[in-house]
Amino acid sequence: MPRVLVIGDDLTGSNATGARFARAGLRTISVTGIERVPCARDADVVVVNLGTRHAAPERARALVCRAAAAARGARLLVKRVDTTLRGNVGAEVDALLDTLELGTRALVVPAFPDAGRTTVGGLHLVAGVPLAETFAARDPLAPVRHSRVATVLRRGTDRPIAELPLDVVEQGTGAVAERLAASEAPLVVCDATTNAHLATIAEAAARVRAERGTRWVSVDSGPFAVRLAAALGIGPGVPAAPPVLAVVGSITATTHHQILETEQALGARYVDVPPDLLDPRAIADRVTALLGTGGRVVGIRACPPAPGERPDPTVAARIPGVLAKATALLLGEHRFAGLYATGGDVAQAVTEALASDGFAIDTEVLPLAVAGRLVGGPHDGLAFATKGGLIGDETAAVACLEHLITTTARGERGTAP
Repeated sequence: MPRVLVIGDDLTGSNATGARFARAGLRTISVTGIERVPCARDADVVVVNLGTRHAAPERARALVCRAAAAARGARLLVKRVDTTLRGNVGAEVDALLDTLELGTRALVVPAFPDAGRTTVGGLHLVAGVPLAETFAARDPLAPVRHSRVATVLRRGTDRPIAELPLDVVEQGTGAVAERLAASEAPLVVCDATTNAHLATIAEAAARVRAERGTRWVSVDSGPFAVRLAAALGIGPGVPAAPPVLAVVGSITATTHHQILETEQALGARYVDVPPDLLDPRAIADRVTALLGTGGRVVGIRACPPAPGERPDPTVAARIPGVLAKATALLLGEHRFAGLYATGGDVAQAVTEALASDGFAIDTEVLPLAVAGRLVGGPHDGLAFATKGGLIGDETAAVACLEHLITTTARGERGTAP
């Protein structure tokens, strides 16, 4: 029996959600039609496409009920919806709540920040434009006439709907958990504009599950469901992989925003290296202290000068070597799934400090960001990715790190001390 069942209404969207679970290291199989669900029993995640986006509401209800009944043992059920809420969204969520155990509640989190979909004040926005003013309202088969998510849902359900506003989400996990626990509404529409907001809601829902036993159905287009699964402890069906080590020597604004995104999207944790702490042993010891937190990414990042201060050329010249020596100490003492280095000088210094003969290139993750493996030396075969400090948008570092995480999750080689 799969641990996660994703019920989709469209093949391409369903597969895109499945890909997110696969990137998280979960064995994921996509099938079309309820009758094929039993064929994927050894998967962690089964994605079933019902093709109901343009079906009559009653047919959509019937198929969703059958799909939910086919996987009652799944720990998490996900109703995958279109990023612009087209289709029988309300009717299908209503059908799920009819089928599942009494007290099950639906967390409706349609925000997909990386795709420009956000929810603010209960209104769903596409690139900042209310949904009813976008192309979704002109869809010839499934036009969306309303921007308020609750109004879209009410076309298919009479159940009470609560709204969780952005100001509560921004107060953090505790505030969201308190609000979720205080409400008895079976459907809760959540505001979110960033990946960090999605993580906050997921962690709060997991807390309410642990404390009150509430079973949640995730109603979203992919990014929230993966975070909720992680918060509920649904990980790869293999021993936990060691973390990826990120070494960040670039101090550009581009890199700064990219690293902030890794904290929000991946929960990455870093040791900051100010100009007055250029001691490799001390840096390595501080990173070691992070290894017990269970995160997928830990790292070292050079701090930029304080506002108004000019970089000291002498200090700047020392940073690559110091970070490289700290990296060598860490890789010699702990097991890591892979290594990510950003900043050309740092990447070169790291490979030299690790006594590698070279770098076997496997792929280009994105333009000017390359992934492969170290060749030769004590860390031969270690998955390695590099990127220039000025390369890519704010998601570039996340893409590189996710590539390394996925490489490990698929059983490819890490390194041992």
